[in-house]
Amino acid sequence: MQVGEFQDKNIVMAQFSRLQVAIQMKESGLVPLFYNSDIKVAKDVLKSCYDGGARLLEFTSRGDFAYEIFSDLIKYALKELPGMILGVGSVTDGAAASLYMQMGANFIVTPVLREDIATLCNRRKVLWLAGCGSLSEIAKAEELGCEIVKLFPGSTYGPGFVKAIKGPQPWTSIMPTGGVSTDPENLKSWFEAGVICVGMGSKLISKEIVANKKYNELKNAVSKTLNLIKNIK
Repeated sequence: MQVGEFQDKNIVMAQFSRLQVAIQMKESGLVPLFYNSDIKVAKDVLKSCYDGGARLLEFTSRGDFAYEIFSDLIKYALKELPGMILGVGSVTDGAAASLYMQMGANFIVTPVLREDIATLCNRRKVLWLAGCGSLSEIAKAEELGCEIVKLFPGSTYGPGFVKAIKGPQPWTSIMPTGGVSTDPENLKSWFEAGVICVGMGSKLISKEIVANKKYNELKNAVSKTLNLIKNIK
């Protein structure tokens, strides 16, 4: 069976293993973040990121009936965008995590450390990233099986915090979200501090791009950012 194929057409589940997702995050170094209540806009943004070379996207669950948008989006990705790994962020409780995993979410991202979500994701062998803001939280998340820790909000802590964490815990994999931009010096500071990848929302997928449907501009921005990260790493 090829990666991305259904084992059973009546079962919707993650199409990529937690290790495949973690490896892709490490190799590409970039996870775009995006939400829009208009499924057409969401598909266009996803396609633009894909055409720019991104193979990961975190759909942020922040609007009413967001799960309906995600359901359509992941079906679109499975049919039209081979190799695209879709996950869900801003997941705050176990019920929501279960719902999104049933829809086929390939990874779950939380703004805080939630043990109930850890248990649910581990049971399904789905990668989860816990939002952490201290060494104690990071250590606890790793004890619960967290492969990659989300540093949130990254703007509050900065690259210096990552470098300090990597001292006593060089094995820790960190993805900052918030405070990350497409600026070469910003990206360089994060990766030199030791992050495994970065999450980027409005600094990459701006309101202007979405409002004016500048999807070719978005594709180019994604491609340029991925190349910057590759050269820095």
